[in-house]
Amino acid sequence: MKKIYSGLKIAFTVLFLSCSGGDDEDNTGNNNESSSATIWKGTTTTFTKSDGADPSKAENQDRITANVWITRGNNGGQIYNAANESNSDKNTSPTGTKWALGTIEKASSLSFKDFRSAVGSPKDVVGKDLVMHLETDNIYLSVKFTSWSSGKGGGFAYQRSTK
Repeated sequence: MKKIYSGLKIAFTVLFLSCSGGDDEDNTGNNNESSSATIWKGTTTTFTKSDGADPSKAENQDRITANVWITRGNNGGQIYNAANESNSDKNTSPTGTKWALGTIEKASSLSFKDFRSAVGSPKDVVGKDLVMHLETDNIYLSVKFTSWSSGKGGGFAYQRSTK
């Protein structure tokens, strides 16, 4: 009887340890208890919003997922998420996203922040390698801005990875 009990105790301990696993980290190094992240490394697509184009229209929003629609107002502000914002807030926009300077291959070691905290002045973002995290969807994708209009034009363009 003691031998059976001892065997059950060992089996229970092994089962408990293998199921508990400690911290649940996704493949980006970020703590994520519900599911692992998805990293988009597909072909590159380009999104462009022209100066003066209406940011409320779908064709002037990069509708990445149902939760994230990146655009920029014509008031000279930064980008925002038109899926849940009607204009930009330099402290939080685009909501539902976090950003880091770097490449998708190094996503697990990057430090993700709000857009402005990550890039500094948005006009200086052109040509820099960025990774954007879509928080609700738990997707990481690479982004590189190719233009940023100064003044009150509201234009910008970037290339980003797809599924």
